[in-house]
Amino acid sequence: MFSNVFSRGFQVKSITSASLRHRSVPQKQPAKVVSAVAKLSSTGLARQNMAPPTTYQEDPYAGPMLRFQKFLPKLPVPTLQETADRYVKSLKPLLTEQELQRTKTAVAEFIREGGVGQQLQEKLLAKAQNPEVNNWLSDWWNDAAYLSYRDPVVPYVSYFYSYKDDKKRRHPVKRAAAITTSVLKFKKMVDEKTLEPEYMRGLPICMDSYRWMFNACRIPEKPADYPVKYDYESNKHFVVARKNRFYKVLHEVDGVQLSTGELEAQFARVLELANAEKVPAVGALTSENRDTWTEVRKMMIEASPENKKALQLIESASFIVCLDDTSPVTLEERAHQYWHGDGQNRFFDKPLQFIINENGTAGFMGEHSMMDGTPTHRLNDYLNDQIFHNKIDLAVGDVRSNLPEPLKVLAYLGYGKGLIKKFKCSPDAYVQMVIQLAYYKMYGKNRPTYESAATRKFQVGRTETCRTVSEESVAWCKSMMDPDTDPKTCISNFRAAINAHVVYISTASEGKGVDRHLFGLKKLLPPGAALPKIYADPAYGYSSSWFLSTSQLSSEYFNGYGWSQVIDQGYGIAYMINENNLQFNIVSKKQGCERMQFYLTDAANDLRELMESELETKAKL
Repeated sequence: MFSNVFSRGFQVKSITSASLRHRSVPQKQPAKVVSAVAKLSSTGLARQNMAPPTTYQEDPYAGPMLRFQKFLPKLPVPTLQETADRYVKSLKPLLTEQELQRTKTAVAEFIREGGVGQQLQEKLLAKAQNPEVNNWLSDWWNDAAYLSYRDPVVPYVSYFYSYKDDKKRRHPVKRAAAITTSVLKFKKMVDEKTLEPEYMRGLPICMDSYRWMFNACRIPEKPADYPVKYDYESNKHFVVARKNRFYKVLHEVDGVQLSTGELEAQFARVLELANAEKVPAVGALTSENRDTWTEVRKMMIEASPENKKALQLIESASFIVCLDDTSPVTLEERAHQYWHGDGQNRFFDKPLQFIINENGTAGFMGEHSMMDGTPTHRLNDYLNDQIFHNKIDLAVGDVRSNLPEPLKVLAYLGYGKGLIKKFKCSPDAYVQMVIQLAYYKMYGKNRPTYESAATRKFQVGRTETCRTVSEESVAWCKSMMDPDTDPKTCISNFRAAINAHVVYISTASEGKGVDRHLFGLKKLLPPGAALPKIYADPAYGYSSSWFLSTSQLSSEYFNGYGWSQVIDQGYGIAYMINENNLQFNIVSKKQGCERMQFYLTDAANDLRELMESELETKAKL
């Protein structure tokens, strides 16, 4: 059943190079990498804030992890006028003058005094001010963006991280046991709510989504799926997938967590038990269209009580460890393996799956519906930091004789942020402009681009859209392709472009982007009401068709991560900005990953050459 999903022709390309060095400006040594959002120190506190902030009240009964939660501010509702102005501004570089005038007319009608926009705004403000509503957007967004989505979760909703190699643990059993030991240490902090909150610019951010990390699952249903959280005290097991079979493994016996040596013994036993041909892949059913999987799951449960019990054991498990019988080597091979593998030795509805291959390479796959990438990024950074810096006891030791038997259930590039900072640029805005220039080189124009902006400073906050394409970015791309434009003008245009980007993403992180506000207003239209012209306008659909879907997570422990493109004509570009290299993971549906790889490399080289000329001029002066 799975093959029909991946016969659609998805291409994945990872490019990176940590070995190339900048020619004239010495590179700094790689810094110890921490969470891109929280910038966590080894103690879990924000590195720039070694003591918790005192500006928020604390709930002494909520536990350290959630002590600020109910005192976080609520997601604001922008005014109609500021959203209208920001929306029209975002469309100027994308539309003809005639198209823009049509949009301006529709927007003016929508926001006029006494008009439909004002009526919807009043309803939205009332919802936002309701003391029983923590976040006016969250339920709508979770449903519309994820749970009501009927296409398969893989590849359209899932994402992956590819770990760097662990030279001390080349054997899959040892790698799996070390990873599981570290994950269980993190899980204990989450379960007991002792994990230190994350901070952004000195203020705590929302930790609500961590409750969907362990012992949770997405359940298929019509017309919308729903999430289930299981009691961690009653479900102290994880599931190992091997050759399409699933095995229940207790991670706590007689009140004592399994040691690394005991976990090694359990993983070794699973390899013995599964030392046969692959069986039909039940897990592949989770890769189907959600309506199809809903019907098949019901049929399975009705067919046998044992099927129901087996499914519940998987769905209630703390997490899944997939022991794959493959040995990927290249970054591209690894990307495919962690993102989807052969589509069979998985259970794609689980939020956490750790994949370990025969050659000891390893990575992670996540399901996106109730939890964004930043919490799992923190988890994966943490577990690798524990292992690579010997912060956890991984000694084999004695193995208890009473352990239950595992139960069968059924990169660019020659520079990174070190050099970018010498150019006095925001690294993220810099790379966004590399992507814009690459696309312009490839297609001769810029098209709507999405970058994720975190809104976790608000209660139950998730993301807002940063619309990357601006008048300034388009002007810069054009100047870079014009042989008659001098470098000084190109540099001036570039700085205007990155400044415009920083302004928009900062505004979006404050909950004042365009897309979520317009989405919320539209959700409040009465049933059967006429669609306002602002939404019927072709510019609305086009400007939110993400030809480029981009986001950044950076970790020195990863050698790749990524997800699917949003539309068939587009690209999904995940990037990491490490100290001495940039890395892009490019995904498309037959749009030409190799060509995009070429143009990204070309654009990054052009931009480095341009900005080096500024450094050289300053040095001479």
